[in-house]
Amino acid sequence: MPEPLSSLQELIEQVSSKRFLKTVTPGDRGLADDVRFPFLGLVGQREMKTALLLALINPAVGGVLLIGPRGTGKTTAVRSLSDLMPFVHRSLCQYGCLPEDIETGGLDAVCPDCAKKYGEGQPLTYLDPVKLIELPLNAKLEDVVGGMDETQATVHQRMRIRRGLLAQSDKNILYIDEVNLLPDEIVDAILDAAAQGLYTVRRGGAAATYRARFVLIGSMNPEEGRLRPQILDRFGLRLIVTGLSDPEERLEAYHRVRAYFTNALAMIASYADETVAMRKEVQAARDLLPKVTLTREAELAGLELVRRLQVDSLRAEITLFEAARALAAADARTQATAQDVRAVAPLTVRLRRSQFMHEYFSTQQQEEQEITRLLDELIPAVAENSADGQVSR
Repeated sequence: MPEPLSSLQELIEQVSSKRFLKTVTPGDRGLADDVRFPFLGLVGQREMKTALLLALINPAVGGVLLIGPRGTGKTTAVRSLSDLMPFVHRSLCQYGCLPEDIETGGLDAVCPDCAKKYGEGQPLTYLDPVKLIELPLNAKLEDVVGGMDETQATVHQRMRIRRGLLAQSDKNILYIDEVNLLPDEIVDAILDAAAQGLYTVRRGGAAATYRARFVLIGSMNPEEGRLRPQILDRFGLRLIVTGLSDPEERLEAYHRVRAYFTNALAMIASYADETVAMRKEVQAARDLLPKVTLTREAELAGLELVRRLQVDSLRAEITLFEAARALAAADARTQATAQDVRAVAPLTVRLRRSQFMHEYFSTQQQEEQEITRLLDELIPAVAENSADGQVSR
């Protein structure tokens, strides 16, 4: 498969191949700084890096699922995205009013204060970087969807619902480590919110509806259990993450991890320039994305690929084409070609075929044929004669 050439891809290759030679002196580890391992400090794993960047550029790819054994850098890679987050518009209103609400539903679609601000030409939103929201395995349903605010109820005698993790994830990234171990009730809540982009919480006489338009990223170790098909289908990009096979790459990974443990701030600073450059590239690609279109050749090639693979879910084409558009945007192009489709296809169509469904439909087809045969035998079909208006048997 030809290597896709783009500024983001070239930056990944350039930094990944760089050897970490700087001597790092021990730092003060007593501070509670949020020091994530730098994304560009990860050795190898080009496909994983590409998929995560495509999800940052275009949320419409439908999220990312990382499948692989322990210790292959899945969780580290996702958490390291924090330094590359693009900016999004967030509402200044406590009710979440947005200009797009007015564009679709008029002034009645927002609160009176926001309608007044809109009429006066005042902004309804502010720019804020995308955030990484992690869903812990021990989270309860109320933590995820929201529950009654006990402080308001006890102190102020008011029934008020506090926002859950799903509402906090709106226009952000929701990351679930060990996603295959989530309780079914939480999986169902996430599926419902992801499908509609919003959800409603009812607690007694109080109710609240929240937006939940998030990019879902999950990681899992298949040794610990399978993932329910319903939630697997919600991940657009699927990756099989294996360990590094090249001894030199494994040694380089050790050197970088040792430098990080010795003095995390100094190690992160050594990648600061490249990190700033990549963040700008991600933002530029995201801004360009609305102008990117697919060539007819790319559309036909993608459709034929999905047809030959006998994939039923329409999300296959959606993810395939949206990922191709994101890859073109990353290369500062306004047209996604068949080569872009080829480059992202393995990420989008793997793990989509179901042997169970194939066998189920095959059995059902046999039954349909038997029904048709018996009907032809017992009740011959009536064909209309368009020439004289009579029917024939």
